[in-house]
Amino acid sequence: MAENFFGITDTGKIRDNNEDAFIAKKVMNNKFIIACAIDGVGGYSGGEIAAEIARESIFENFAKPSGNLIEAMKASFVLANQKIFAEKLQNKEHGKMACVLTLAVVDVTNNQFHYAHVGDTRLYLLRDHSLVKVTKDHSFVGFLEDSGRLDEDAAMKHLKRNEINKALGFGREIETQDDYIETGTSPFLPGDMLLLCSDGLTDMVNKEAITAVITNSESLERKAKQLVDLANKNGGRDNITVVLVQNDAASSWQATPSVGTLETQKKNLTRTFEAAPDKPESANKGDNPGHEVNQKSAKKPGINKILLFLCVFFLATSLFLLWRNVKQKAFADSPDIVAADTTRTADEIRLQEAINALNGDTLLLSDSIFKQPILLSDTLSIHQDTLFILTQGKITLQGDSLFKGPAIALSPDSRFILLDGVQFENFDIAVSAQNDALYLRNVQFINCKWPVQNYFIFPDNQYVTGRLAGSYFFRTDSLNTLKR
Repeated sequence: MAENFFGITDTGKIRDNNEDAFIAKKVMNNKFIIACAIDGVGGYSGGEIAAEIARESIFENFAKPSGNLIEAMKASFVLANQKIFAEKLQNKEHGKMACVLTLAVVDVTNNQFHYAHVGDTRLYLLRDHSLVKVTKDHSFVGFLEDSGRLDEDAAMKHLKRNEINKALGFGREIETQDDYIETGTSPFLPGDMLLLCSDGLTDMVNKEAITAVITNSESLERKAKQLVDLANKNGGRDNITVVLVQNDAASSWQATPSVGTLETQKKNLTRTFEAAPDKPESANKGDNPGHEVNQKSAKKPGINKILLFLCVFFLATSLFLLWRNVKQKAFADSPDIVAADTTRTADEIRLQEAINALNGDTLLLSDSIFKQPILLSDTLSIHQDTLFILTQGKITLQGDSLFKGPAIALSPDSRFILLDGVQFENFDIAVSAQNDALYLRNVQFINCKWPVQNYFIFPDNQYVTGRLAGSYFFRTDSLNTLKR
């Protein structure tokens, strides 16, 4: 059986030495997969050494991990930083060495991954042929790209694309800085794939081309080598590191039929009805007694047509009601989503219009535009498949005293919505989401009765098997959903 993880590193076409390193390995009695992309800084003066120190520190710390996985990952980074800084003090030739890295600890059994990140190596999540960048680049150009000020092509060509703001080895005590190490946890569903890579890949190969490679039918090893070959074909100006991890478990439940599927079924039923003959073929008089029954039925073609029409009608109606209940009523008619006064403030109208009119997947909210808390008297609706809402400065969403609904409600069609740096204040429900589409980073809830209300939509009248990530209180209702 082929492994569901693979890593590779390559010197590239320009460099003489490889300062990159990687990890792709099962640990802790094969319960978890460690995946890591490490990019050394300092060239012949220590970049390779810094990368290897970081690699060894991760192995050392996970040989006997303590606390939760996020804390263990942060401890690995702190240990590596201390060792790199100590080496710099002892050896002046290594005075400029450091490294950037992205580490993921993957729990395939429980459909989850955890990550820690410093620098401009990257972690991507592939889900349903959509590639989403999970980590931020800790660099000036990375900030411009993440905030939507630069597109991917311009960022790849920017003269300062390799200047970084954070790395292990830059300072002595990174553990005292709460935001120095970027961390997070996310669902890792059957069929999902993680890509960890150095900038030697992403400076040479754009997101569209990467997606085309990792969604092909080749093995993980072939996909990783194809990415390296593509980066080298486009110039190979830096070392190239690629690590892939796939959740190859079978899906826990059958997905709810899509609208297209239901429409196809209804069309097929209509064709069946239209193809039915107006009159059934008559049986020969000399046939056996079984044909005598057919002869009697043939005398009443009108009844047959009515019965067939009713069958088609009721089946089509049932399919339509199932789709409507699951896809629409769960979002629009949920008893927990209470409509408020339709008189909206100027800022919330501006924000809703910005969400609706967005051309792309990133919306940057700046405190230079929203200088005061945005007072909400109605729910902000998000219908996009993928959306990143990033903030510059302090952005606060504040509930009107008479408003009882959610501040933000995600559509059933949303698959990955990131809220970064938003503060919610005075809401009964801050965010109403569905099916683990919501991803939070640096979000704060103040005086919110239910920070997040999540609906899990399941097919009607079918058995469901699977673990729901996290610890929540659940209840069922007539919409075939679970709430937490």
